[in-house]
Amino acid sequence: MRCELDWLESRARLTPLATAVVDAEADRSWSFEQLNTRARALACWLSEQGIRKGDRVALLAPNDISYFDLLFACGKIGAIFVPLNWRLAISELSFIIGDCTPKLIGFHSDFAKQVSQLWNELGLSICIDGSQYEELIDRYTAALNQTDNKHVDIDDEDPLAMIYTGGTTGYPKGAVLSHRAIMWNAISTIVSWNLTNEDKTVTYLPMFHTGGLNALSIPILMAGGSVAIAREFSPEKAIKHLVDHRCTIVLFVPTMYHLLVKSELFHATDFNDMKVFLSGGAPCPLEIYEAFAQKGKPFKEGYGLTEAGPNNFYIDPADAVLKRGSVGKAMMYHSVKIVDEHGAEAGSGMVGELAIQGRHAFSFYWGNEEATNDALQNGWLLTGDLARRDQDGYYYIVGRKKDMIITGGEKVYPLEVEHWLCEHPEILEAAVVGAPDEKWGEAVTAFVVLAEGSGVAEEDIKQFCRLKLGGYKVPKKIHLIEEMPKTHVGKISKVMLKNMASQHTNEKPVI
Repeated sequence: MRCELDWLESRARLTPLATAVVDAEADRSWSFEQLNTRARALACWLSEQGIRKGDRVALLAPNDISYFDLLFACGKIGAIFVPLNWRLAISELSFIIGDCTPKLIGFHSDFAKQVSQLWNELGLSICIDGSQYEELIDRYTAALNQTDNKHVDIDDEDPLAMIYTGGTTGYPKGAVLSHRAIMWNAISTIVSWNLTNEDKTVTYLPMFHTGGLNALSIPILMAGGSVAIAREFSPEKAIKHLVDHRCTIVLFVPTMYHLLVKSELFHATDFNDMKVFLSGGAPCPLEIYEAFAQKGKPFKEGYGLTEAGPNNFYIDPADAVLKRGSVGKAMMYHSVKIVDEHGAEAGSGMVGELAIQGRHAFSFYWGNEEATNDALQNGWLLTGDLARRDQDGYYYIVGRKKDMIITGGEKVYPLEVEHWLCEHPEILEAAVVGAPDEKWGEAVTAFVVLAEGSGVAEEDIKQFCRLKLGGYKVPKKIHLIEEMPKTHVGKISKVMLKNMASQHTNEKPVI
C-alpha cells in the first residue's frame, strides 16, 4: 500500500506520541502510534475472518473510537467501511444492510436488539464496547510481528468508505468515497483552512455522517492535531469540552448553537483557544452571529455534501462579516461553477445549479448507475443545489433545486427568504416551502419557531419581510410551530413541512 494512502502510518512515524484521539466521555486518549497499532491489529483480525478487498464492514454505534479503528483498518486491507445511521428505523437499516451486504457488522451494546433483528441470517459481528473488543485488539497487537497484514495492492481509486445519504427523494443512496476522495478532502482542507498540528476539535456531530467523520476529524488527524469524541450534546457539556480540550475549531449545527448561546456558561466563558466556530446544515439567525461578535470570536457558515468532501469552500473570518451569508470561494485543488438549465456556465449574479470538480468527489452510488449518471456529468458533480456568484467571486447558496418555488410565474428561492427571516430578532428558526395554491400555483409558506415569550404577529413578520424582499417573495402564509421537524442527520425536513403546508392549504394560517 502506497505511503500516501496509508497516511496514518506516516503520521504515526512522524509524531508517534502526540495525542490523536480523546474520548471526552470516558476520559481516555490514544496517541497516533496507538491509533495506528489498533488499526493494524484490527486489520489482521478482519483478514483472519475472511474479509477481503472490496468487502463491506458496517458499524452501528454512537460516536466512538471504533469509527477510526474500523475506517483505518479497512483502509489497510482494501475493505469498505460503512457507518450506519443508528437513528434510522429497523426497516430503513434493513434496506441499507440489504443494499451494501456487509460481511461483518460492529455494534454498540445499545443496539444489540436491532443487530439481532438485522443480522440473524448473516454471520460475523463484534460488540465494540465490550471487553471482547479491547481484548481482541490487545491480543492481535501482541502478535503483530508474526501476523501483520499481508501486502494488499490498493489503488487510490479503490473504495474506502460508503456513506448513505438521507434518502429525502426515495431510498438512501450509498455514496462511495475512494481513498483518493477522502485523502484529497483532507489535504485541501488543511491547506485552505490553515490547519496545523496545533488544531484541536470536539465532534458532537454523528460520525456515521460525513460532517462528523470527514469535515474536521480526518483533516485534523492528518495534520497531526487531535480530535475529542463526544456524545449526547448539551450546551454546558460542549462548552466544558471546548475549554478542557483547548479546542481551536469546531463544527456544530444551528440547533446546537441555539442552545449554546442561551447558556449562562457561554456568556461566562472566554474560549481563549478557539480560532473559529463553524456552522452548517441550515441558516443561522442573527442572534447567533451577534453572540459571537460580542465575544470577538469568528463565526461563519459553510456548505458541504456527502458526495464532495464534504468541504468545498473557504472564507476568511474578516470576509465572513463583509460578505454575510457567503460560503466563500472554492478551496485549493477544487473547481466550482454555476450552470443554467442548459448546462452553460451562468454569469455573475445569476442563479444556477452548483457544479463541483475535484479529486475529493465521490466515485459512484453503490448499485445505482442511473443516479450516478445523473450526478456525474462531463467530469463535474451536479450538486442539486442552487447558488450564485457575486462580482468579487464569492459564492452564495440559494437552496435546493427541488425546493425552488414558482409562484405566479416567479421563481422564489427558499433559502433567501429563510436567511432574511432569521435576521428577525424574535425568530429562532425559519423554513420556507411551497404549498399548492389555486391562484398562484404555489404559495410561499413559512414555518417559524419564535424566541421564548415572543408576541410577534403574522403581519409583523410579513412587514419585516417587505423591508428587503420583493412582494412575490413575502410569505403568503406563516405557521408558528414549537419545533422544526428534523431528519435523521439533524437537518430541517422540507418533506414533512411540505406535507404540513398541504394540510393547511384550505385552512387559515396558524398564528
